[in-house]
Amino acid sequence: MPEFSLQKTAKNSKRVRGRPFQKGQSGNPAGRPRGSMNRATIAAEVMLDGKGEAIIEKAIALALEGDAAALRLCVERIVAPRRERPVQLALPPIRDAGDIAGAMSAITSAVTAGNIAPGQGVELARLIEAFIRAIEATDFELRLKALEADQAPRSVVYGQGEWP
Repeated sequence: MPEFSLQKTAKNSKRVRGRPFQKGQSGNPAGRPRGSMNRATIAAEVMLDGKGEAIIEKAIALALEGDAAALRLCVERIVAPRRERPVQLALPPIRDAGDIAGAMSAITSAVTAGNIAPGQGVELARLIEAFIRAIEATDFELRLKALEADQAPRSVVYGQGEWP
């Protein structure tokens, strides 16, 4: 085996620094085939093949004996993760910015009374805030169109001798 120093290899190597491939072009254009699995996953499936029921029964037995990890595993598989539940809260109708105070008061009262969780109250307040921004944007657009329509008849062609 020939001996060579690291300095000689560093000087002689033609390494490309930075990005060796063109932008948008992968070093492996074909890529990994869809649905292919890692070797470790395939090995685990082969080892567990046919033993799934026995493993599940053992996990259940350990959970029944009081093993916290097995119990947590079983409960996570039996009970679906909690999702947001609908909030039952009567809010006054919101038609303009003036109606926001009543809606916010109803949310605050529901949170303080314990009818809804504080996080739910915050989410409802954000929803109302987004709603009022939509109302304001619509009002702004209507006012702008009205102003433009009001200014349109007054436009004067210069040179006609008439000034607005």
